[in-house]
Amino acid sequence: PGNCWAFKGNQGQVVIRLPARVHLTAITVQHITKEASPSGTIISAPKDIAVFVSLLGTCGDLALGEVRAGEEETLLGMFTYNTEKDPIQTFPLKNMLLPRAFSHVKLLVKSNWGNPWYTCIYRVQVHGK
Repeated sequence: PGNCWAFKGNQGQVVIRLPARVHLTAITVQHITKEASPSGTIISAPKDIAVFVSLLGTCGDLALGEVRAGEEETLLGMFTYNTEKDPIQTFPLKNMLLPRAFSHVKLLVKSNWGNPWYTCIYRVQVHGK
């Protein structure tokens, strides 16, 4: 517990550079269980999450998590991490309209389960070919 990527507030984003170009199929998000939490709650877990890729390629600022003005992004999925289910949850991505592989994926956390000070993510895994 506590060994997570924590960001201030209940919203945040990260752009993940993949080790190779990938035809994305799913994303897995992990948090700890209520039983593993010292407080007995996991209100810092992400709740509403969106996954994007850039249609114009990636370079420079995007690797730092900033999208250039006017850059087109495609939403591959929106989902809710459910704190009542398994702590490791995999969500399929809509990739049928994207016949190419990508080297970066953006994870946008739109809300958490009630912690006003920070949100924690323990692991993100990107799946594909």
